[in-house]
Amino acid sequence: MSTTTPASAAFAPAAESPLSRFGWALADAWTITLRDLNHWVLRPGPVIVGWVFPVMIVLMFGGLFGGAIGVPGGGGYFEFLMPGMFAMTMLFGLESTMTAVTTDAARGVTDRFRSMPVSASAVVLGRCVADMLNSIVGLAVMIGTGLLLGWRWEGGLPAATAAVGLLLLLRFALLWVGIFIGLIAGGTEVVTSVQILVWPVGFLSSVFVDPATMPGWLGAIAQWNPLSTTATAARELFGNPGWGGASWIAQNATLMAVVWPLLLIAIFLPLSARAFRRLGG
Repeated sequence: MSTTTPASAAFAPAAESPLSRFGWALADAWTITLRDLNHWVLRPGPVIVGWVFPVMIVLMFGGLFGGAIGVPGGGGYFEFLMPGMFAMTMLFGLESTMTAVTTDAARGVTDRFRSMPVSASAVVLGRCVADMLNSIVGLAVMIGTGLLLGWRWEGGLPAATAAVGLLLLLRFALLWVGIFIGLIAGGTEVVTSVQILVWPVGFLSSVFVDPATMPGWLGAIAQWNPLSTTATAARELFGNPGWGGASWIAQNATLMAVVWPLLLIAIFLPLSARAFRRLGG
């Protein structure tokens, strides 16, 4: 456990303006971010596994099953799979967030920060920044893997940048879901149970197959999965083959790739703040 003292605890003056408090909160958040990043150096194994695991999924589905899976509208399966796996990688980040938050709470690290003259928002913001940096690296690894396997984006650099932005927006939304679950879990055993649900959510989507191949009611659920809307929007922006469809959600995937994450943030960000304030109370 790091013994780094947040900047505001040592240097904050007794009377501060709102702008000064905001500055100290950012300084504290960066200190906590550095603490989390330092754990990458001290324990690189879990971080590297988190980056490599989605690559293994791509190789398994693309190499072993890709020849047996039809792509809507033609095209190679890797072209269809990669944008979906980019979205799936954002979902996988949920597990690391839950685990880190729960572990800090169980070891008393979170309570220690709460007992110090440090902004409560800085504690959560530091976790957000560290996890987003982790996800950016993970997404870069996946994009590099796709390029090595022959995947290409066809929609131009601005559209590809927009696709990456939507993927990171989904990750930011899921980050707050992970923080909330991690704060209320009460132990790593509960988090392990919740992590199992990540797989049904991931498979019940358009990441791997066309929802039209599923039973009607199941395909409808898959289409409305936030993971599906982001994956579909990414395929459109990257210019890769997609599953199309005549439903409203299929025709407005890019819109919903923005709406779904914003809705999740609107729900789970205040819930996370409330759970943090009540922690240990």
